[in-house]
This record gives sequence, structure tokens and C-alpha cells, in this order.
Amino acid sequence: MSVTTESSHETKPQRHKVTGDVHLLLRRGNEVLFGQRQNTGFEDGAWHLPSGHLEAGESVIDALIREAEEEIGVTIAPADVQFSHIMHNSSSGGRMAFFFTVRSWQGEPTNLEPDKCSALEWFAADALPDHMIDYCSTAMQHIAKSTPFSVYGW
Repeated sequence: MSVTTESSHETKPQRHKVTGDVHLLLRRGNEVLFGQRQNTGFEDGAWHLPSGHLEAGESVIDALIREAEEEIGVTIAPADVQFSHIMHNSSSGGRMAFFFTVRSWQGEPTNLEPDKCSALEWFAADALPDHMIDYCSTAMQHIAKSTPFSVYGW
């Protein structure tokens, strides 16, 4: 008589893989820099923080510094990056969105991705644009209240 056994790896749930993104709150006094999305296929016309995906082998701080250079042409020192918020967002099967505030940088913010961004504009932190991507708007509300963590869309 033969006995069939299931291996334990077949009965365990699949390990979740999460995408990480970084979001930059570039602050000039009470103002925050936003870009207006275009030609992306997602929320075109909405205002959004400079942001991007975390790449393999990259820390969230390194990703933020890279994205700032690529998107708006500013240089940020790691010591000038301040953690503001992390959001576990349900979109695309689950993402971790890291929000960082920077008040000191080198260079003048310039739109280096005009194919994806129609404009850059400073908005007062207490008078943000009406048309924002919803999770970003929610994160900004948490940041205003100094809430370090949130869950969105689950």
C-alpha cells in the first residue's frame, strides 16, 4: 500500500510581494510642490507629488533622491530626508507608499518629464489642489495630523 503525503509548501498561502513607491513632499515654507499628470493612462489631469517606484537593490531614501533628480532636477542630501508617512495601499494588489518631507535641496525644481507632467506648481499645505489622486490626498491628511501610518483601500 502506498501513502501519499502533501508537502507543506503546497498548503501554505503564497507569500505576498509588494511594490514600493516613494513620494516627495518638497516643502518651501508652507508650500508643497505638485506636478500635474498627463499621458500616463492613470488619473491624467490630477495633481500628484513627485514620486516613483522603488527599484531592486535600492533603499527608499536612494529611490527618493533618484526620483527627485530624474523628475524635477533637484539634488537632495540623505540627511535632509525626513520620514512623514507610510501607507499600505490596496491598489495593484498591494503597495507600500513611503512619504518623505524635504525642506533643503540644491537646484531649482524643473519639469524634466514633460511627456508625463504638464506643469509643476506650489500649493499651500492647507489649500491643496482639488483634483488629486485619492490615496495621495488621504496621505496628505494623515501627514497634516502627524499620523505616521495608514491603510488605504483594504
